[in-house]
Amino acid sequence: MTLIETVGQRIREFRTTYGGGTGISQEALAKALDVASNTVSRWETGTYRPTIEDLERLARFFGKSILDFFPKDDVHTERDEKIDALLRTARQLNDDDVEELRRFAEFRRAQHVYIKRAPGRKAKK
Repeated sequence: MTLIETVGQRIREFRTTYGGGTGISQEALAKALDVASNTVSRWETGTYRPTIEDLERLARFFGKSILDFFPKDDVHTERDEKIDALLRTARQLNDDDVEELRRFAEFRRAQHVYIKRAPGRKAKK
């Protein structure tokens, strides 16, 4: 299964189990995200590739990590001195700032995975 197929499958999974299992229609999700009504269907089938920004909006909508859209082996990282330094700094932040830092770090990691593994789009500088 390609990365884009995995992402589409996860979008469908999160959409159909949204709200405690009742799900949300493709049309309702498209409206909530302010995208064309057939866009969600095309994301789910892999016809359209959602942008990394689309994935961030989907993650926030579903209350998920952006990394949840990717295979687990693509998001594993080793702990090192950089991570330890980041953790030391994060301990000094309030809860809201820590949450925003977490989301930003996940977004950047997802961006790296998505651009590296899903050809067809050039990375923005």
